[in-house]
Order: sequence, then structure tokens, then C-alpha cells
Amino acid sequence: MATAGAAGEPYLVPLAFLWDATHLWLCTRVGNPTGRNLADGGRVRLALGHTRDVVLIDGDVTVFGPEEVPVAAADAFHEKTGWDPRGSGPSYHWFRVRPTAVEAWNEEPELVGRHIMRDGVWAEAT
Repeated sequence: MATAGAAGEPYLVPLAFLWDATHLWLCTRVGNPTGRNLADGGRVRLALGHTRDVVLIDGDVTVFGPEEVPVAAADAFHEKTGWDPRGSGPSYHWFRVRPTAVEAWNEEPELVGRHIMRDGVWAEAT
């Protein structure tokens, strides 16, 4: 998942998630860079999958404190990931992502001409 701070500094971190058929649910400490960026900015970009079948999701974020998260979402997250953040302390907050855009590669092989610089040298235009 990628977020950015108020000054535009990007931050990228892997996080477990739950897809409930409408939203993605994530959980992390609200005081770390990702938690702060999600809470302050309200937007996120997620990359799911492997390199030949990537799905990019842009979304709007709603923050839930430890006592505010819907029980059904927290239970499903625990079942899927094997981790129950509700036992990890009050600094863990929940972030519900409502997708606003989705891109999928669907096993597209290497794209011709995608390398425009190699070893610090610009490629010749073709």
C-alpha cells in the first residue's frame, strides 16, 4: 500500500487486508507513517497480486478506532489473516477503503518499449 504525507513524502508498506465484497479493511498503528497518512489524507493506492497479475486500487479511507470497528469486519479480518488486532492495544486503528478506481493487468506479458532508461542511459526512441 502506498500513502503520502502532507508534504508529499511517499510511504510504501505491505499490509494484510480483508475484502468484504464492498470494501478493503486494513489495520495498523495510527501513529506510524502509514496510519497517519491514511487518517490525515483519506486516500490510498493499493497493489495486490504478483508481478504478472497486479491489481491497483485507488480508494477513499474511513478510519475506525479500536472500539468503533464493526465486529463482523474485525472477526472476518481475524479469520482471514490469523491476527486479531483487537488484542494488540489501543494504538491499532482500522481503515476501511472504498475503491474509486481499479486497474488489472490480467497476465499481460512484458510490454515492448517499457524500458526508457537502463544503467543511467536513455534508450533510443523507436
